[in-house]
Amino acid sequence: MNAIVISAIWGVVMMFSGIFSKNNAVIRGTAVTGLALLIVVNCLELDGTSLFKVNVHGLLYFNSFSLLFNTIAFGSTLLFTLLSGRDMERVGRSTPDYFALIFFILCGVSISSSFNSLLMLFLGIEIMSIPLYILTGTDKRNLKSNEASLKYFLMGSFSTGLMLMGIALIYGAKGGFGLDVIRFGTTELTPMISAGLLLLLVSMSFKVSAAPFHFWTPDVYDGAPTVFTSFMATVIKAAGFIAFLRLFDDAFGDLHPKWQLIVAVVTAATLVIGNITAVFQQSVKRMLAYSSIAQAGFMMFALVALNETGKQGLLFYTAAYSVATIGVFAVLIKMKDYTFEGFNGLAKRQPVLAATTAVFLLSLAGIPGTAGFMAKFYMLTAAVSNGHVLWLVIVGILCAAISVYYYFRVIQAMYFKDGEAQVAEVSGTFKFLLVVMAAIVVLLGIFPQWLLDKLYFFLI
Repeated sequence: MNAIVISAIWGVVMMFSGIFSKNNAVIRGTAVTGLALLIVVNCLELDGTSLFKVNVHGLLYFNSFSLLFNTIAFGSTLLFTLLSGRDMERVGRSTPDYFALIFFILCGVSISSSFNSLLMLFLGIEIMSIPLYILTGTDKRNLKSNEASLKYFLMGSFSTGLMLMGIALIYGAKGGFGLDVIRFGTTELTPMISAGLLLLLVSMSFKVSAAPFHFWTPDVYDGAPTVFTSFMATVIKAAGFIAFLRLFDDAFGDLHPKWQLIVAVVTAATLVIGNITAVFQQSVKRMLAYSSIAQAGFMMFALVALNETGKQGLLFYTAAYSVATIGVFAVLIKMKDYTFEGFNGLAKRQPVLAATTAVFLLSLAGIPGTAGFMAKFYMLTAAVSNGHVLWLVIVGILCAAISVYYYFRVIQAMYFKDGEAQVAEVSGTFKFLLVVMAAIVVLLGIFPQWLLDKLYFFLI
């Protein structure tokens, strides 16, 4: 509850901050302060200290799993703001409003990770989605941004309709919206529960861009301002997966053997389509959009396995994926040319940017010694321990091998091709933050137990 209240209040503060100050540095500082405060109050609640005593009547449930994810989400947003906060100023003149929308999104993230009722799931998803429609279309001078915003809004509204229909069918079958009410006595698939479950699966798959409901992702990610694509591809995607996992574990966990095959097929399709399509892209930004679909496939392993290893692995994957992706997009924003050729010779012009980008890409590819490798390892381990989806594990390994090709295309361009990569001016602070993030990626890859032991301690 701490994070929900503080994020909502700080969103209002950011809305009015532009009235009292026109200095963008002050506005960014206010946002960073709010994010730091969110991390602190969330850690306090994780330790048992709740600042706000609100009777939520069982609609929300704040357990260690949701609070740990909130900490990772807020920390990722803080890194995103420190790295790319200045780049929001180039999108438009409404910087305070952009930060306000981000804080409102974080409020939705907190609700989505802590819901105990289908009503709160709906509210959390919509509080996340509506500000995103606006952020996607903030570059009003760019027709691609306007198109992406409209497409995202229309497809998002359609998926919301499917979610509401699914919720209505589940309510009709069980007579309540609470996850405990839905789970109680649900051991067989009746026609109404089957239809509601399928509609919820489709709508949540859309939110996390799982195939074959991923078709909006490349156009929206490519058309949105790059600085906001970074946020959408990390914190928002991860929040969708946490909500997805909680819904199917807490409400339909007893039916796991009956829907596991469907989710496994969706996972396999997401892995194959995301990786194969990314191979043929000529724009790094669009390649990253398709690779985010492929990464979603690995996150789906937690849902397929539905065990403690999968839950811990999903939180670890969220941290590893978010840090690496935010770092890659931060460098991409500074590039004048988003094509692979635009990265030619970057290592000679900006060796720090090239080295850190290489580390982030190696992590996304799952190369040993990086956090991405350990994240993929734990997700595959969760599936193996489940024992029923070994074929899916093989598909995952093959797709991880395919991903090496398109990630290494960028590394090849930076280090082994001649060219004059055009890069915007970067500060020493920006380079320092990139080095810190690259160090985090390597340290989590070498010492994964540092984070996993903490996750195990709080979850158990």
